[in-house]
Amino acid sequence: ILGNGNLKSIPEGLQNVTEFALEFVRDIAKTQIGEEEHKEWVPFIGTIFLFIFVSNWSGALLPWRVLELPNGELGAPTNDINTTAALALLTSIAYFYAGISKKGISYFKRYVEPAPFLLPINVLEDFTKPLSLCFRLFGNILADELVVGVLLLLVPLLVPVPLMLLGLFTSAIQ
Repeated sequence: ILGNGNLKSIPEGLQNVTEFALEFVRDIAKTQIGEEEHKEWVPFIGTIFLFIFVSNWSGALLPWRVLELPNGELGAPTNDINTTAALALLTSIAYFYAGISKKGISYFKRYVEPAPFLLPINVLEDFTKPLSLCFRLFGNILADELVVGVLLLLVPLLVPVPLMLLGLFTSAIQ
């Protein structure tokens, strides 16, 4: 909202950042979904992308695990398995919705192709893929925060800085 409050034909400042992020998400949607149907999915993909990106970087930039609160500790939202499971569930629902809305009930024919005996494997694949993505995101962010937190407690000055930079890089890739 701040970056696009006063739009200019030649962007400058924060408008550059918001337009770059929008073009990045649009390109991802276009390459993954296709030229015709990508526009309706840009808000969903953009929301998921920005949530994961900001959540990961909030844990990588600030070692929240060092701060202890009376009722627990702070951490990146993606450092909680419940958050990553909810993201995986949302993505799975969107995946099934897109398939059923495009092909109707014939969407489920893909489970028995090329051979009907592959039905259990194809069904299992649709449930294990989001689960594995959920655990991968959770594990990478948790490991990064734990390593940086331990190093900050052991050697608080300059040693954790390269690992924090590596954490920023891996968080952005996630």
